Amino acid sequence: MVNSRIINKLRSGCVIPAHPLALQADNKLDECRQKALSRYYLASGAGGLAVGVHTTQFAIHNPKVGLYRPVLELASETAQEFAKSTPHQLALSETVVPSPAPCKPVSGQLVRGSGPIMIAGIVGETSQAVKEAELARELGYHLGLLSLTALKEKSIGELIDHSRQVAQIMPLMGFYLQEVISRMVLPAEFWRKFIEIPNVLAIKIAPFNRYQTLDVLEAVACSGRSEEIALYTGNDDNIIVDLLTQYEFNVNGRAVSLQIVGGLLGQWACWTKRAVEYLARIKEIRETKMQIPQEMLTLASHLTLANKAIFDAENHFAGCIPGISYVLKRQGLLEKLQTLEPHEQLSPGQAEKIEQIIENYPELCDDDFVKENLDVWLS
Repeated sequence: MVNSRIINKLRSGCVIPAHPLALQADNKLDECRQKALSRYYLASGAGGLAVGVHTTQFAIHNPKVGLYRPVLELASETAQEFAKSTPHQLALSETVVPSPAPCKPVSGQLVRGSGPIMIAGIVGETSQAVKEAELARELGYHLGLLSLTALKEKSIGELIDHSRQVAQIMPLMGFYLQEVISRMVLPAEFWRKFIEIPNVLAIKIAPFNRYQTLDVLEAVACSGRSEEIALYTGNDDNIIVDLLTQYEFNVNGRAVSLQIVGGLLGQWACWTKRAVEYLARIKEIRETKMQIPQEMLTLASHLTLANKAIFDAENHFAGCIPGISYVLKRQGLLEKLQTLEPHEQLSPGQAEKIEQIIENYPELCDDDFVKENLDVWLS
């Protein structure tokens, strides 16, 4: 059972970076840099960490690689250390900001002392997914982000049965991963049935597709559980607009409003301090019901331009993981651009495109913040 304070925090909306993997040249875990990344995200004001997800490199789930447990364990320990060392900061950053979203806090208006929301990526066939969920629960993770890519040939009924079995172990955040990577489409029928699973608490919507994003939102609106399901954007190509939009659906003659409350994003694995500032501004806009300032829409387009370069969109996202790592290495948070899969490399010209973004849109970066604190995070 997830602590009500964590549920409140999840529903209030947070910045949750998709945690990268810090490797040495021999593909062994660089524990110092891995901890530094976690400290950077939490010091930036992120509300949680997502570990063992696509940005962490799916190869860590391979038992032969042997990194799934060590990576999850290290992130959990670092998050606990942070929560103990900065209780005042946590109490201030975890205020539940009212919004038009129908998700209601479980109780109270403040989420004090809950610490970061810890989300573990869960993959594989049912036997592997259940084992990973058991491990994540043992290590103190609150939710499992369930990837269904390994079951792409299965029927909807089989996908739902798989999801139910994992949900018996720990609460789930559903995951609509873009088709370019997952090689599968999850239709509206799937989402309608998936939301019926009681232990589904949230959904990360990341198909990079407007129609498929609306499939998920409409399923939630029609489910009768719109007050319970926390919606997070994973659409790195449309972050700001996803968060600014108040969605409304006509359900049996009744208007049901939804809000994507936060983001679990690879794009937020770099320049995280700025992401926290964006979300705080967006929450202020929601709370006051003010007209959306034009500069927020301009920011949306600039951030999408940055994501185009960092995620290597022109090459079907082939350089996505090294693109994020390039920015982090440039800031000194990572020492090497190292991946477990040899084919996951920067595409030709990708580094130059990232440099151009940094030159043209320096306001997107948090280099000064990192420079001021890097020695502490590496200690």
